[in-house]
Amino acid sequence: MLLQGKTVVVSGVGAGLGHRIAEAVVRDGGNAVLGARTAANLAKTAAAIDPDGRRTAHLATDITDEAQCGALAALAVERFGAIDAVVHVAAWDSHFGGLADADFATWQGVLDVNLLGTLRMTRACLPALRAAGGGSVVFIGTQSAVAAPSQVRQAAYAASKGALTSAMYSLARELGTERIRVNTVLPGWMWGPPVEAFVRFTAQTEGVPEEEVLGRLASRMALPELASDADVAEAVVFLASPRARAITGQSLLVNAGELMH
Repeated sequence: MLLQGKTVVVSGVGAGLGHRIAEAVVRDGGNAVLGARTAANLAKTAAAIDPDGRRTAHLATDITDEAQCGALAALAVERFGAIDAVVHVAAWDSHFGGLADADFATWQGVLDVNLLGTLRMTRACLPALRAAGGGSVVFIGTQSAVAAPSQVRQAAYAASKGALTSAMYSLARELGTERIRVNTVLPGWMWGPPVEAFVRFTAQTEGVPEEEVLGRLASRMALPELASDADVAEAVVFLASPRARAITGQSLLVNAGELMH
């Protein structure tokens, strides 16, 4: 029970990774305070992972709005008395393209969500983390920030997540004296709703079985399969927990060994 009695704020809870992280928090004894823009998704996840409602709370939250970030942090303290960890899943990852065709107005929107939104939400939780005597902040980055994939172009997403990882180093130093740890998990190809959709689309476009497309992806890994949303959630829960008390300023690839460093 890595998170027994701990309260974890999770932003960006939908059907994929956010759901799996919230599920793992509750499974490991924690309270999960869920935020996302769509209230129905939050209610669905809360009902699935905590049917009696004792260990979850949720609030529709847009992390580009500072007041809404503050409201989610306040809900955590009001309901459970503290914040011990914050996990940032909320992201704009659906804009594709490179530099030649870049719409920089859209890039600014991606940065506002993925970089500044994450920092807004972190800052909103700082008073409670300090009051708890420290805690953990876990960013969700992407392997694309350090090794661009050949199958798709997501330059804006990769750049925003790369900037977030760079910010992690500064925050780890700034907040470390208050025993607040800051780390990043970098998923690669992660089996969950977005990659499932990519595999279906590619298979339909090429007229081949989905298993063939999935096999091509898996062949790039040292382990003979893709990491899943649940695998990434396990790494997140560890970094959020007191068992990682001496780990800060680190980036952890969860990618079945596709990229090693």
